[in-house]
Amino acid sequence: MIELDLSDQIASLRSTFGDIRAVVGVDRLEREIAELSEKAGAPDLWDDPEAAQKVTSSLSHRQSELARITGIERRLDDLEVLVQLAVEAQDEESAAEARAEAVALEKTIGDLEVQTLLDGEYDDRGAVVTIRSGAGGDDATDFAEMLMRMYLRWAEKHKYPVTVMDTSYAEGAGIKSATFEVDAPYAFGTLGVEAGTHRLARISPFGSADKRQTSFAAVEVIPVMEEAAEVEVPEGDIRVDVFRSSGPGGQSVNTTDSAVRITHLPTGIVVSMQNEKSQIQNRAAAMRVLQTRLLLLKREEEAAKKKELAGTITASWGDQMRSYFLYGQQLVKDLRTGYEVGNPATVFDGELDGFIAAGIRWRKQQGESSREQ
Repeated sequence: MIELDLSDQIASLRSTFGDIRAVVGVDRLEREIAELSEKAGAPDLWDDPEAAQKVTSSLSHRQSELARITGIERRLDDLEVLVQLAVEAQDEESAAEARAEAVALEKTIGDLEVQTLLDGEYDDRGAVVTIRSGAGGDDATDFAEMLMRMYLRWAEKHKYPVTVMDTSYAEGAGIKSATFEVDAPYAFGTLGVEAGTHRLARISPFGSADKRQTSFAAVEVIPVMEEAAEVEVPEGDIRVDVFRSSGPGGQSVNTTDSAVRITHLPTGIVVSMQNEKSQIQNRAAAMRVLQTRLLLLKREEEAAKKKELAGTITASWGDQMRSYFLYGQQLVKDLRTGYEVGNPATVFDGELDGFIAAGIRWRKQQGESSREQ
């Protein structure tokens, strides 16, 4: 006789899911989707392409979020039916399917529960990620490319749309830097915990005598912000350079000078774009990212000034946030949360959810601790 009692597990899942549903605000989501759908159906929508893009993107994000909620609700209902059928029919195959689905739902709901912790000002926005190689020569540029592939694979696994906006290839191996946009709800809140300095330790494939090499790469994550356009950037504060887009090893991939590099002279911030075919489009994309960085810089300076005036000093975690060991112990370890994985290959193939979830919880705890002080 088959014994299949998942009632307590399903009840626990429903309880957690009910809390999540309340936090997400399904009724609010449905109202926003209805309003955005009406705007998207307007006959003159595309008279203003920029405004139309914002409407359709916002609608897509909210529909995706609602579909995720309703999909989980449907799976919980189906699981209860499956359990009932397995018991009534004494079908071991259906019982095994029910057990597997219960485990899968635990992970899915756990992931969604982490998302409810994303309540920062910009957490629900898309993200622009920039990876830069640091110290370590060819190993560092190779490491930067490994990180880029890691994040692209992570986005692919989650079916998140990604646009590579700029890639600067190194003369030897890998890349000097790369910038890409992840257009998905809560991409900034999720990937924001990946910002910082990443360290790779391995036997260098580029050196001699099997020497261990340590190299570094920096990851920057900023939100995609509509209000960034409100930041005025005087023409006299920027230098605009145009050049031909290039591929690996400096190979030219365009026959026209369509790539754009904007340097903000007062701060030294540099933004390059070469994804679009037209110089005008690349300049517009570069300005949007520059304005976002300047807005965030301004807010960081204001926050730092407030802390200084308040006379509070909070110990901050250092630059290095994660280490990747590809020799001996074979380990990837987050130095903030203590979360670690003993199979670096899976991490570099995009299995980052454990690190991200631990990072989000750690960040939430840090915020709560700061408020208590």
